[in-house]
Amino acid sequence: MALTGRTALLAAVGSLPVGIWEPSLTGLLAVNVPLALACACDFTLAAPVRHLRLTRSGDTSARLGEQADVTLTITNPSRRLLRAHLRDAWPPSSWQPGTESAAARHRLTVPAGERRRITTRLRPTRRGDRQADRVTIRSYGPLGLFARQGTHRVPWTVRVLPPFTSRKHLPSKLARLRELDGRTSVLTRGEGTEFDSLRDYVPGDDTRSIDWRATARQTAVAVRTWRPERDRHILLVLDTGRTSAGRVGDAPRLDASMDAALLLAALASRAGDRVDLLAYDRRVRALVQGRAAGDVLPSLVNALATLEPELVETDSRGLTATALRTAPRRSLIVLLTTLDAAPVEEGLFPVLARLTQRHTVLLASVADPHIARMATARGDADAIYESAAAAQAQNERHRTAEQLRRHGVTVVDATPGELAPTLADAYLALKAAGRL
Repeated sequence: MALTGRTALLAAVGSLPVGIWEPSLTGLLAVNVPLALACACDFTLAAPVRHLRLTRSGDTSARLGEQADVTLTITNPSRRLLRAHLRDAWPPSSWQPGTESAAARHRLTVPAGERRRITTRLRPTRRGDRQADRVTIRSYGPLGLFARQGTHRVPWTVRVLPPFTSRKHLPSKLARLRELDGRTSVLTRGEGTEFDSLRDYVPGDDTRSIDWRATARQTAVAVRTWRPERDRHILLVLDTGRTSAGRVGDAPRLDASMDAALLLAALASRAGDRVDLLAYDRRVRALVQGRAAGDVLPSLVNALATLEPELVETDSRGLTATALRTAPRRSLIVLLTTLDAAPVEEGLFPVLARLTQRHTVLLASVADPHIARMATARGDADAIYESAAAAQAQNERHRTAEQLRRHGVTVVDATPGELAPTLADAYLALKAAGRL
């Protein structure tokens, strides 16, 4: 039950002349008793809230930053007209800041025995599952003096998927892949690629590609053409430990790593390679294996949606052992982790040989563009000290990257906006060189 502002206003207006001309208990009763009776009648005529039937429908998923529409159907089984204000409560991160009040509150009128639909438009600001909270309904009588109020729980979940902003780079990477794959005029020849077909010799062709046995069986000189290796296994390993929680710009490092992993997965699946995903810190947080090419990207997006950084130190030995079990045959292992000296030297280096002796390893790390800006700062003493600190941090990363390269690891170190296309280029370079 709830009193409305109209009731308070009428009580105040009625009490004002009583206070001036007849300041007594009798005068107050003369004003408030009729008002109380009117409130009681209004309450009786208001449609009951408990017996309302509510159901949901609509979107169950949306990309981060996009809109999701959830429809709420209200059925009024009573014999009274429902005049109501409704609040459809969701977690605060379901809307842009400052828009919750307008998006979650609705007014509706439902005649007896009928139903109405209202739509709540969500625009989430964080990944993960957003679950509907309570639906609060305030039913008013015809005078608007008194209201019945009640809550209903109508479960519904909207999964907020990673935004995959790097998909804008996919067309250009696929064009490069088609060149490598021999579907344009550019053909790849050389060691480490797969034989594709024979064709007639054209002046300018490398004489080492001539197939002399095929030439002996026909009148024209035949040359071999090659295509990049296919049906290779790629394991994307996401480090979800404490270093992935560090924020670069407006988002954690993990989000930039996810975006790069999605672009690489989309590109590799189009190239005919098999892609798996492992997210690990001290235990397996997500695992996607054995998906068909058309199902790889949706499965990865769904698995990454609820993934969050864990504030624990990553167990490098456990990560390595799990990766080796997940990839028993020779594979390309793409490790998305940090290039900070301490975690790499103390955690990764002791177990790196186990990975590199059986697999090709590519390590991708998110660089902070603020460090690069600090390194070029000049002007006052504070700026000079910041520049020196930034230069020291950059030198440590470069030294760590060089140590990894000496162990046979391909290293990609780029800012969040450049990590995804740079990682895709590194994959294409390995594919062109026949190193997968």
